[in-house]
Amino acid sequence: MSLISKFFPNVVANQDQFVQAIGQTLYMTAISIIIAGIFGVVFGVILVVTEPNQLLENKFVYQIVDKIINIFRAIPFIILLALLTPVTRAIIGTSIGTTAAIVPLVLGCSPFYARQIQNALAEVDPGMVEASQAMGLTPLDIIIHVYLKEGLSEIVRVSIVTIISLISLTAMAGAVGAGGLGDIAITLGYNQFENDVTIAATAIILIMVLLIQLIGDFFIRRLEH
Repeated sequence: MSLISKFFPNVVANQDQFVQAIGQTLYMTAISIIIAGIFGVVFGVILVVTEPNQLLENKFVYQIVDKIINIFRAIPFIILLALLTPVTRAIIGTSIGTTAAIVPLVLGCSPFYARQIQNALAEVDPGMVEASQAMGLTPLDIIIHVYLKEGLSEIVRVSIVTIISLISLTAMAGAVGAGGLGDIAITLGYNQFENDVTIAATAIILIMVLLIQLIGDFFIRRLEH
């Protein structure tokens, strides 16, 4: 403990704020990934099945969803935070704080995840889809039992990438008042020249990323065997 106090004095002095910041980052990440995960899977599936020569080919639906995803992916997240302020205020009642950050986090993450899901499901063997159609399975059955089931390991892989990306977005949101580790790194570390705070916040984020990657790799190995 004395060694920690020596090299990270400001962290020790503000340990309650650090614990709170970690909780806020985990909260933002967990809620955002659940909501963005639902949207991402739904829109990713829509993109795959409505493509030309696919299960539910529909050029109009495909083009609309594809363009919306491309537009939102092209907007830098820091600008998206500002653009969505009225929407966030209408939904949450405020545009500041941890809960308010979930709105832009979801809208910033969902298009990225949808594209990742599209790429993951595109790896499913088309022959299996054709065989399922020949057996008389409904489109919903094929989506669930062929696309999602056969593409599960790849879905887990892209989900890990998305969660890691989301953690970095929470840090960026924290820089503009959302709380979390990004907020404490800026308000205490950068603004008050307490470099040990910035280093500690960065280290904690890296540890989170490493743990998520290790857990993801474990599940991927299990699914591939």
